[in-house]
Amino acid sequence: MRLEEKFTPFLQSLEAHRGELENLYKWFHQNPELSMQEFATSARIQEELEALGVEVVPVGTTGLVGVVRNGDGPTVGFRADFDALPIKEETGLEYSASPELGIMHACGHDMHTTALLGAVRLLQENTDAWSGTFLAIFQPGEETGAGAQDMADAGLATKVPTPEVVLGQHVGPMLPNYGLGALPGPVFAAAEQTKVTIYGQGAHGSQPHNGIDPVVIAASIITRLQTIVAREVDPQDMAVVTVGAVHAGNSANTIAATAEISVSTRAFTSELSEKLNASIKRIVRAECEAAGTPKPPAFERIGGAPEFHNDEATADTVMTAFRKNFDEVGDFGRLSGSEDFPTIGNAFGAPYFYWFLGSVKDIDGVPSNHSPYFAPDLQPVLDRSIQAILVSTSPWLMRG
Repeated sequence: MRLEEKFTPFLQSLEAHRGELENLYKWFHQNPELSMQEFATSARIQEELEALGVEVVPVGTTGLVGVVRNGDGPTVGFRADFDALPIKEETGLEYSASPELGIMHACGHDMHTTALLGAVRLLQENTDAWSGTFLAIFQPGEETGAGAQDMADAGLATKVPTPEVVLGQHVGPMLPNYGLGALPGPVFAAAEQTKVTIYGQGAHGSQPHNGIDPVVIAASIITRLQTIVAREVDPQDMAVVTVGAVHAGNSANTIAATAEISVSTRAFTSELSEKLNASIKRIVRAECEAAGTPKPPAFERIGGAPEFHNDEATADTVMTAFRKNFDEVGDFGRLSGSEDFPTIGNAFGAPYFYWFLGSVKDIDGVPSNHSPYFAPDLQPVLDRSIQAILVSTSPWLMRG
């Protein structure tokens, strides 16, 4: 690490508050909450912001924005998510979440939140070193894809100043040696999650002729869905169709009246995402009609994430700043996973850029995000995460 001289006062503040911030991280880690149920987490974030004298704007169910004003200059938004996952923690850390909870921060959102609060603290203590407005956007519900939309629907863009750019980061074992970086253009896939209900006709298992078996229909659908990627998508395009859950009936000798399948799709463009989901509906309807179901199938959208496209100009600006200040800078390639971060930028009509920061030194064989064993190294990841926020915003906010 070789941060420029203009960051020296921030590094001094970080040194002074390191212990407090580490304890704050441990609190978030030990108190995980599921998506859109993060009431204690949200309250703690608000408490921390108010203690720093920061204006707090509640947005939506549990979302918050800390508005840090420091004279004339650009407005920059930075987003951190703070929900956890329904996974029992198996890390063995002395600050693990209680196993009885069955919930853990298996994706690093506790690190994102602590780092953003740390950056706010450092900005508040060093107002001579920067000018403008910093929006600390704390977003719930990323894991379900509901949180960013909840904030947008609640009027995010009308409640706080409009930023010139929106930035964000994520920790994970993507880059070795605690490296950081990303690339412009498509980064994550657009996602759609749909629950399909197939209506059959219940009967005794010994009398299948008296029923219409939704399990058999579901099996035909599941097999047929595999042909979408294999036979309807250009081999040069990335597309994924996954049936992640199947539910029907409660006994071995009964033909169920209904069956449910949950399907997810991934694609780098909205156009291909729409094509995949149109094909799913076509196949499901055709199989149900072929089987003579008493009524058409039902489709319920249960989640998703938008097309994710890092702005080229913003990417160049931030990556240039990273290369000036960090030794390990690269990119993690394109991922078939999904993120609702673009919804925040889109709500403002602002360009956005998002990167990964390595959670461990050696990434080979390390548990990934969403594993019950996932845990970023507390240090230097916390320090590096805070520093990355300051460096990324410096082209807009920093003096000197």
